[in-house]
Amino acid sequence: MRRDVTFESEGAEISGWYYSPDTPPPWPLVVMGHGFTATKEMVADRYAEAFCDEGLAVLLYDHRSFGASDGEPRQQINPWMQARGYRDAVSCATTLDDVDPSRIALWGDSYSSGVALVVAAVDDRVAALVVQVPALGETVPPDDPGGSRRESIEETAWSGSIEPDPDEIHGPMPVVWDDQDRRPSALKPQTAFRWFNGYGTRTGTNWTNEVTVVRPKRPVQWHPGLCASDVSCPALFVVSPDDEMVRSSPAVARDAYERLAGPKEWVEIPGGHFGLLYFPSETFDQVSSAQSQFLTETLLSVPE
Repeated sequence: MRRDVTFESEGAEISGWYYSPDTPPPWPLVVMGHGFTATKEMVADRYAEAFCDEGLAVLLYDHRSFGASDGEPRQQINPWMQARGYRDAVSCATTLDDVDPSRIALWGDSYSSGVALVVAAVDDRVAALVVQVPALGETVPPDDPGGSRRESIEETAWSGSIEPDPDEIHGPMPVVWDDQDRRPSALKPQTAFRWFNGYGTRTGTNWTNEVTVVRPKRPVQWHPGLCASDVSCPALFVVSPDDEMVRSSPAVARDAYERLAGPKEWVEIPGGHFGLLYFPSETFDQVSSAQSQFLTETLLSVPE
């Protein structure tokens, strides 16, 4: 059902798991990357199992410089770098045994939702997109009447320079901490502290409570929602109306959703940002069922 796979991305070996379902091939496949610093062992694997049970293959991997994946400097988040990771994961998926390369979906959680959205906008190999509690920013993107901001984001994600700006290196800092006065962390709500300490500290997760956030030497800022107008594949947005993470504003997610060019579904799940990352739970069952239904209806209906 699951085996180790690796693929190259930006000079680093990326570590992942390939899940194959117990149904006749060729299979649709879901490429999955976890959210902000989280690793594949931290509940994303439970979503992968749920999808596999419904007849979908899955490639779940750790982002470059996190978890079991290689890459230096360690624990460094660069959204454009992560976009390259999704792109290279799709390329890897097309080479896997018994996978239908015309039926590949992207799945992103929190921070990686914005990354997956940008890749879906520029990679025509993506047949469907699922994002949950998407972290698309604190405010709606700036006006972009000519599309120049959108085009710059997409060009940078695909082939532009993504070397960090020395003035835009923030960290290292803790991912979470229980005393913001004594030691500020990247994620401040207590819900984040409880979830990461509950799941990240388990044996075998390869999670480290440290992160450095960087931005490349580019005039454009990271506004993934601007790219939604170029997403023509079917998309599912799973949003918590009471999301407590400032960069996961439901209003910003709605703005991106309204920009989507293709078929789309909006599902609201109460429980806050981390509510759907507790397993086992009623919320997990509700979310995984909604996502499985969307993915099977979308990908299994594509002509072979």
